Amino acid sequence: MKEFVIYTAMRIGLFLASLVVVFGVWALVADTVPILWVVVISFVTSGLASYFLLNRQREAFARHVERRAERMQDRYEEMKSKEDVD
Repeated sequence: MKEFVIYTAMRIGLFLASLVVVFGVWALVADTVPILWVVVISFVTSGLASYFLLNRQREAFARHVERRAERMQDRYEEMKSKEDVD
């Protein structure tokens, strides 16, 4: 669960940083700032950046999920084999 919280917090932080940068650049260039476009551009930018910058955190989260799935599968197989013995 820790890996999920860390990855999610970093994604949110990256989005907020992207939002501030895009808003700031747009405000310097133009008189009006359309918030919808700033959010859309920030969302796309942070998504692309997170693909490269947050690879290590994403891999850690994936390993955690895989280990948990293997443990659940092992428990299921153990319960299944106990039923077969009975």
